[in-house]
Amino acid sequence: MNALLILIPLSLVLLLAAIWAFAWAVKRGQFDDLDTPAIDILQDEPAPRRPSAGEDGDAG
Repeated sequence: MNALLILIPLSLVLLLAAIWAFAWAVKRGQFDDLDTPAIDILQDEPAPRRPSAGEDGDAG
């Protein structure tokens, strides 16, 4: 019975922390665009460009 006197208030504090964290994330725009990150992973990145003979940055 004594455990309930600790666990119930603790669970309410954790619930309020979770609600606050969710509200904070919504205000910061974390849930504004849910589709683009899923699409970005599927797109190929262009191959890295190798410098040609005159573009290596050597002055001499």
